[in-house]
Order: sequence, then structure tokens, then C-alpha cells
Amino acid sequence: MLLADQRTIAADPATVWAAILDPEVLRVCIPGCESLTGSPSEGYEAIVTQKVGPVKARFTGHVTLSDIVEGQSLTISGEGKGGAAGHARGSAKVAMTPSEGATLLSYEVDVHVGGKLAQLGSRIIDGFSRKMADQFFERFQTAVEGPAEDEPEVVAVGAEGEAPAKKGWFKRMISR
Repeated sequence: MLLADQRTIAADPATVWAAILDPEVLRVCIPGCESLTGSPSEGYEAIVTQKVGPVKARFTGHVTLSDIVEGQSLTISGEGKGGAAGHARGSAKVAMTPSEGATLLSYEVDVHVGGKLAQLGSRIIDGFSRKMADQFFERFQTAVEGPAEDEPEVVAVGAEGEAPAKKGWFKRMISR
């Protein structure tokens, strides 16, 4: 399944680039992520729990960053095994371009599943994949931008097993 979208993030490209390379940002943004260890150069080991339709699985896998063009684009790829539930692999090609004091973040996501998950049917898998991509990039945007001036600061409540993250924490952290 292939899907594409874009978001305008109210931060300069250097801030967005630093965030997408930060393992803590990735951990908070990946829905269902229990742990993420490693580095951008060597890749990450991840544990993610997800429920797809009637199937709930704990995936262990590897996430890598490749095709890196410093400050402009990269590919985030992941592959995980969920035991009896099956396996999943996917990638997101991410590009960043300056856009009137902000950054236009464009992405193309490609997802493939096998095993019991594949038996759920393409409609369920496609919907789930779109939801996961939207959640990841929405959380990423929130982590980078911070609250709007007229909005009180809120705590984003994660899914089961995820630590809550304050809205805009990454941008505040690198601004110090």
C-alpha cells in the first residue's frame, strides 16, 4: 500500500531535521512504541505493540535511516516480526523544503504485511496504515511546533504503553 501527504511545520528546516534524527522524538512519535534504542547511523531496535482489527501483536524489529541528504530528505524504513500475528515492513520517504518561515514536510509511505495480519484484508490494512502514518506525522509536528500562542500547553496522552509527551517539547529543548 502506498500513500502520500504533506504537512507545514511551523519551524525552520534545521529544527525539523534535528527532530527527525532524534531517537527520543521518534520513540514518542511512533504509535505503540514501547522502546527504541540505537542511533541514526547504526539503526534502531524497536518494540511496538499494535492492535489491527481483532489481532493484537507485539512487534520487535529494526528501524533504519537511509538515502540521507543532509537537511533535505531521508528514508525511514522498518521491519518487525509479531510472532503468530505475522510480520510488517514499511518505509517513509521524507522530504523537507523551506516554506515562508516554516518547513513543508512531504512524505510517501509504503507498507507490506504478511501472516495472520495479511488475512485481515486490504481495506483494514490500508486504513490502519493510513492511521499510523497520520498519527506519526501529527505527533512529530506537535513535538516540533509547540503550542499556539493562544493555546494552553497540553499533555499529549499516548496509546497504551506510551509515555505522555508535552506538546512542543523538542523545539523548546533545542532553543535553550
